[in-house]
Amino acid sequence: MLSAQQQSTGDRPWLDPAAKPQIVIENVVKTFGAFTAVDGVDLRIYKGEMFALVGASGCGKTTLLRMLAGFAAPSSGRILIEDADMSGVPPHERPVNMMFQSYALFPHMTVEQNVGYGLRRIREDAAVKAKRVTEALDMVELGPLARRKPHQLSGGQRQRVALARALIRRPKVLLLDEPLSALDKKLREQTQFELMNIQYRVGITFVFVTHDQDEAMALSTRIAVMNHGQVQQVGAPADIYEFPRNRFVADFVGTTNLFEGEVDHSEAGFTTLNCAQTGTALVADDPGRHARGQRVWLAVRPEKIKLTKEPVSGTRMNQLRGMVWELGYLGNRSTYRIKLDCGKIVTVFAQNERRSSQWAIDWSDEVYLSWTAESAVLLLE
Repeated sequence: MLSAQQQSTGDRPWLDPAAKPQIVIENVVKTFGAFTAVDGVDLRIYKGEMFALVGASGCGKTTLLRMLAGFAAPSSGRILIEDADMSGVPPHERPVNMMFQSYALFPHMTVEQNVGYGLRRIREDAAVKAKRVTEALDMVELGPLARRKPHQLSGGQRQRVALARALIRRPKVLLLDEPLSALDKKLREQTQFELMNIQYRVGITFVFVTHDQDEAMALSTRIAVMNHGQVQQVGAPADIYEFPRNRFVADFVGTTNLFEGEVDHSEAGFTTLNCAQTGTALVADDPGRHARGQRVWLAVRPEKIKLTKEPVSGTRMNQLRGMVWELGYLGNRSTYRIKLDCGKIVTVFAQNERRSSQWAIDWSDEVYLSWTAESAVLLLE
């Protein structure tokens, strides 16, 4: 998510063909014996980005991060940081630092000693080092806790100590491996905004790995979605969510409903497909890319679907009938799983706009599901 400051400056260098990337990952492959962990990855990351690598466990995202850090070498391909080829450059000589998932704080050291540990090899006067430690602690608002030990801190405070320690050497790129995974849900949400504000203030590039799609959506300027070592799609969070490139991205990022069908009619801006699953025609806005008879999937997000007890009318509208099979109350919204007449289960999110303990639509109710053509996207694979 772009901060207000970033939005006001229009800072989206990836949209500028003339912009020069800070990090270039060029056809990088990493194999372990017969297993290919990273398979031909190409990425361009720009200075000041909060860039997320997301995917399921084993997709290659952490391996890619470790290659950026220098803890692993590509089997082929190359990585450049500010035009310098990182091949053969050891971790301590790279213009990067890494913040580990475990935070790796020294339990016998105080907060200020942990933060200052990264300066031990830098040739500076003790007074200069002390000043940098103080500045780093102030940046993460931990100055009053400088003399405490890690066991005397909360999870969020330990996370900020690790962040200050990683930033004190002023790297050009900070790498973060699941930076918020050790925090509880409420603290994680609070810390997301703290991390964004710190990143904006220091002005360096953050590249972070997470399996949490919500975290990636909230924090990042752009996301790379990975699967089986390959990048499936790169884009801003809204582009990834609203315009997924394929079924994997649509299904992995958020929740989606997929309907398989064949194109019946396609013209610029509008496509009709026959869906054998539902026994109906479905419509979607589309540039008219598809030929008659072509196999496609229609994807529609749960929050785009409206639930009613009576049929609705309108043009360019999809409508199906079903029964409430399961439902769950989540406070701000309710999740419905609707079993269609054909047996397919469709997920619907309904915002709880009114204060009430009564369900407007309850278990086993007969309902109609409707969504507009512009709410759906067609996928070829």
